[in-house]
Amino acid sequence: MNRRWWLPLILALLFLLSILLPHFGILNLYLQQVLMYVGINIILTISLNLVNGYMGEFSVGHAGFMAIGAYISSLLTVWVFPKSWGPFVFPLVLILGGLGAALAGLIVAFPSFKTRGDYLAIVTLAFNMIIKSVLENIEAIGGPRGFMGMSKLTNVAWVYVWVLITIFAIRNFVFSAYGRGILSIREDEVAAELVSVNTRQTKILAFVISSFFAGIAGGLFAHVLQFINPRSFTILKSTDVLVMVYLGGIGSIMGSILGASIYTILLELLRPLGVWRWVVGPLLLVILMVTRPRGIMGLREARWLLPAEEVQADAAVTS
Repeated sequence: MNRRWWLPLILALLFLLSILLPHFGILNLYLQQVLMYVGINIILTISLNLVNGYMGEFSVGHAGFMAIGAYISSLLTVWVFPKSWGPFVFPLVLILGGLGAALAGLIVAFPSFKTRGDYLAIVTLAFNMIIKSVLENIEAIGGPRGFMGMSKLTNVAWVYVWVLITIFAIRNFVFSAYGRGILSIREDEVAAELVSVNTRQTKILAFVISSFFAGIAGGLFAHVLQFINPRSFTILKSTDVLVMVYLGGIGSIMGSILGASIYTILLELLRPLGVWRWVVGPLLLVILMVTRPRGIMGLREARWLLPAEEVQADAAVTS
């Protein structure tokens, strides 16, 4: 079979399974919930990996973009559209939430022109704290008490449709001309500029795309829980996403899928520990940075995600 049909085929099969398995009672509500969290975390991890892994920056404010998408989509389904319209307008409100997050990503992209590494981490951390503080001080949307009233519009099918859209979009972006520019920025930004890479435009695109999908994940998350508050999007949430990125491996979509799946399931298995399970995330991040900073699949990719020409070149080299 032609490799270009693999991803659409996987998309169709997963979509079909995600509808049929719950319908026939094969998956109970708890397993469906865990699967939805795994999918949402895959979207968050792949989107952050675009900035932290492929571009080599260090953003720690991903939960802020997630919060924007969650609140915009929730406000739209509760205040703007009639409740009966929910299932029909859900894709639209998710996209609008993603666009709101993308706009915030555009704003955050500008400080990245002059800051890198630790300095960019401080900027994105400040952004995360600003978003949380703003949400806590707007009484119209519940302030620190949070916002509720959303219908449970997120299901397994919708989550995994967006997972595969995320994989498809970011995979194609990474292997495009702009994606090659992102990789060159990671290696040496000055050298990239010398060979005519428009580093500013490339950084803007990376931040906007990454933020857009974080906003989508936020909208899906809000309509699973049917309740959100600013404390759901603190630096702890951003740390969780960082752990998933570095656990799976930087610069790898397959690594992001593995990292998000392993970490989400691990937290569920550790649920009997109560609040102590949240110690696992920061501790695991420290261990990873010391022992395996590139993660499980750092800078490597699954063959089915590679362009055909790269697979052929690898085969020629090994033969």
